[in-house]
Amino acid sequence: MKRILASACALALAGCAVGPDYQRPALDMPGEYTAPEVGAQAAVSDHWWTLYGDATLDKLVADALQRNADIELAVARVAEAEGTLKEAGASLFPEIDAGVAASRTRVSPSTALANPPPLIRNDVRAVLATSFEIDFWGRLRRGREAAAALAEGSHYGRDVVALSIAGLVTQTYFNLRSLDAQLTLAESTLAARKDSLDVARSRANAGLASDLDINQAQIALSDAVLQVRELQRQRDLAEHLLATLEGKLDLRIARTDTPLPALPAMPSSGLPSQLLERRPDVRQAEQNLASANAQIGVAKAAYFPTISLTANDGGQSTALASALNAQAGIWSVGANALMPLLDWGKTSARVGEATARRDQAVATYRKTAETAFREVADALTEVRVYRDVEQEVRDRAAVARNTLQLVNSRYKSGYSAYLEVLDAQRTANDAELAVERQRLALLTASVNLMKALGGGWSS
Repeated sequence: MKRILASACALALAGCAVGPDYQRPALDMPGEYTAPEVGAQAAVSDHWWTLYGDATLDKLVADALQRNADIELAVARVAEAEGTLKEAGASLFPEIDAGVAASRTRVSPSTALANPPPLIRNDVRAVLATSFEIDFWGRLRRGREAAAALAEGSHYGRDVVALSIAGLVTQTYFNLRSLDAQLTLAESTLAARKDSLDVARSRANAGLASDLDINQAQIALSDAVLQVRELQRQRDLAEHLLATLEGKLDLRIARTDTPLPALPAMPSSGLPSQLLERRPDVRQAEQNLASANAQIGVAKAAYFPTISLTANDGGQSTALASALNAQAGIWSVGANALMPLLDWGKTSARVGEATARRDQAVATYRKTAETAFREVADALTEVRVYRDVEQEVRDRAAVARNTLQLVNSRYKSGYSAYLEVLDAQRTANDAELAVERQRLALLTASVNLMKALGGGWSS
């Protein structure tokens, strides 16, 4: 029996596997990115969010990667894929089963061939049985190859989720801090417009201004109140999103006047072809392609006969104690082969389906790689443009503040109409908010670049 099983294993290992062997599809990747390089570091840090130097952000990302429901789902999918791989690998080896059967029957003495006594009979059977499919054509090996690719892809899928969660937490946190700064500016504008209303009333009481100035000041004050409330609404929503990402629905983050962090040194984008190795979503798409390619071999193996070996060894007697005696021993060894002769094209159809799924996976892989290239190019452009215009936005805000001071002085001295004050207030308010929003846009673009380059995961 050992010699038979050893021979069968040797034949299976020596057999060729039908179906195409996997090869990575050639992609027409540009030699370089169209956007200028903005990087200073040599590589993407695994924990890129720590580059911003914010301890609160570091803790939020770490907690989210531990508690987020999407992360838990991805981890469970990895466990499922690894279980499927173990199951596929086990099919390459003989299965050994133990069985015990007992029965008590009565036969009739009145049959055409009379049954001799005793008419009531016991039968006990204890056997070890094994069955083994000889993998001549590689059906089982291709199946394991497909399962292995999916298992590896599930690990990359988990990395995709982790990278997305880390990016979303970071961007939401920056948005929350930006809204804190915008709220401070809006509240300052609200206080200034209250002062403007007091000035307008004083001038009207002194006969130096009309009630029109008072009405316009009250409208401007109402606009400031609405702006504060809108910004507070946006902050509450950002805090709720962070709480959901953290898996801690009662999360509260206190307001702070701490400015947004400075832009850290950006990682080098490298060559476009390196995305095929760095991006977990590209690697996952490739593993799905490799799995689909192996399934073609599984389908093609149905063209050939399935050859199996079976064997059992045990004992059979009227009692369990005697069933284990040498005199009661039973055994059998067998082999069978099964090959379809006429299936009306069913096997060919399955091969065609597997080939079509492989072609779909090729298209998905190519689209994923092209999307990765575009996302890096977009992020490089955004970081460069937002960084270049940041100083212009700050200069504009400084001019707007100075203009507002001049117009307020002229109005109090009676040299300017109140409409000029309102216009200067709106311009200064918009310019101050634009500075914070520009800083947020730059930081958001930097996070997009980190994600686009495949940061935050280890192969």
